[in-house]
Amino acid sequence: MLTNSEMVLSQFSKINISLFTIPIHRNFSAFPANKPIIAATAAPIFTSTSFQLPKSTVTPAEPIPITDFSEYPEEIQLSISPDKLFVPPETDISGGGGTGPRILKGSNIVLGRYARDAQVSEADFVKSSVTTEDCPSDGLPEFALVGRSNVGKSSLLNSLVRRKKLALTSKKPGKTQCINHFRINDSWYLVDLPGYGYAAAPQELRTDWNKFTRNYFLNRSTLVSVFLLIDASIPAKQIDLDYASWLGQNQIPMTIIFTKCDKRKKKKNGGKRPEENVSDFHELISGFFQTTPPWIMTSSVTHQGRDEILLHIAQLRNYWLKH
Repeated sequence: MLTNSEMVLSQFSKINISLFTIPIHRNFSAFPANKPIIAATAAPIFTSTSFQLPKSTVTPAEPIPITDFSEYPEEIQLSISPDKLFVPPETDISGGGGTGPRILKGSNIVLGRYARDAQVSEADFVKSSVTTEDCPSDGLPEFALVGRSNVGKSSLLNSLVRRKKLALTSKKPGKTQCINHFRINDSWYLVDLPGYGYAAAPQELRTDWNKFTRNYFLNRSTLVSVFLLIDASIPAKQIDLDYASWLGQNQIPMTIIFTKCDKRKKKKNGGKRPEENVSDFHELISGFFQTTPPWIMTSSVTHQGRDEILLHIAQLRNYWLKH
């Protein structure tokens, strides 16, 4: 007789979960296993793009401000059903007083009470590590970026910190081969992980990348969330579905970051626009999770999603530090 896990897997036999061999769990949380599981709950939908942003207590000489997007073309806002919202801890979305939840633009993320100190004033490369044990041991919270080679990982990192060359970009995919830590505001880390799916890399090297990346995900106690980057300019790739499945099954805190959302020419996108590819990806992974993971649409060209990511990081980070 099939076990419950085997029955679940039989319904999604097209998904290859051989990226890593680990026991399967299907609950999803935006926080590590010892944190509360945050479920999306029913609420009226009001997408606010004009609410007052939290004031930062950081007082550098020249802080990097939250961006005014008025100079860019209007971005697509997907309609979101109430049960697909990501609601941060200790966030009231009951709609008291006739107002609904404030949702970050181009995402399913409700803005909560912990979204403060989101500005970036300092960003410094700290070190490259080849094992989890070699990573910084100062206990600061960290957010890891991972995605298929050439998904725009380094460009997104540079966009977040407003530094063109903090993380070196390359036209040749597969250049990131270590766990790279960048310290932000001397209080938290952005972590650049090796890209996956680069076929030209030697098999032995690809195996090593998978091994130490897996170990990092499972054993890094200061990891607050993995940001899984998905190229929204093309239809979903099987390897991206595999990766999302593995993270969900192992209760690895995850946020999906859709990149290249500025690329809107149908003939180059398999006949679909980025927002259509985003919707398709959600549908394809819906069976992997009991609740919908947080997600954000981005572009390193227009900086769409930059501020939303920083606010999302802020509320996850501040909650993690408090608890």
